Amino acid sequence: MFSAIQPRRLYRQVADQIRTLIDNGSFAVGERLPGERELAEELGVSRPTIREALIVLEVEGLVHIRMGSGIYVTRQLREKPVLAPAEDLEGPFELLRARSLIECAIAEEAAKVVSPAHIEALDAVLTRMAQTFNSPQTSIALDRSFHTTIAGMIGNSALNRFVGELFDQRMTPYFEKLASYFESPASWRQAFDEHRAIRDALAAGDPGAAKAAMQFHLQQSQVRFSRSFDEELESEKAHPAGERYRNTKI
Repeated sequence: MFSAIQPRRLYRQVADQIRTLIDNGSFAVGERLPGERELAEELGVSRPTIREALIVLEVEGLVHIRMGSGIYVTRQLREKPVLAPAEDLEGPFELLRARSLIECAIAEEAAKVVSPAHIEALDAVLTRMAQTFNSPQTSIALDRSFHTTIAGMIGNSALNRFVGELFDQRMTPYFEKLASYFESPASWRQAFDEHRAIRDALAAGDPGAAKAAMQFHLQQSQVRFSRSFDEELESEKAHPAGERYRNTKI
């Protein structure tokens, strides 16, 4: 069914292939798609790439994601999707990897020039953040403030603007849909603790520790978004309802 994937915007190409199969009736309305692991193996791409592609299809209304159950076709395609991804739109995991590379270096440099006023500004953000675990939109805004405040310590306005713009790319419908499955008050508490560790390393003026704390935080952000949509099914090897999907070559 599938053709080889070329190494360019992989998640878009995966979404295109699955979309075509839904349109030509290879997967009927109500049918469960093969699991993430099987799709990843067949297409030779990572599971995060599969996850990004499935999110695109859900935003388009072609599939419905049921956590712990799988991905189900909701309708056949009859016209070009209105919300088709722009050519230059990065996937959520690509953005998180870029942020990790850039913001780790920023944290390292910030620790060399940090001042009491900088730490006071971070503390003000963290104080508000501790009160907003049940308000995702407020938490996201404060998360942005925390990271741009660190970038601002270096005193380079272009760099500060770049960090803000990179963060803002998570406001796409695709990132927001992915986040809706994995962000919760518990995940925001975890992120808060990671932010506190970054703050403490900066306050200590320790560049190595600041870099490591930022790296850990952004790696954990990726981990939080990486739970399989059909994780529970994959753990139940003898689940009869899923048997025909596991035994079907795609």
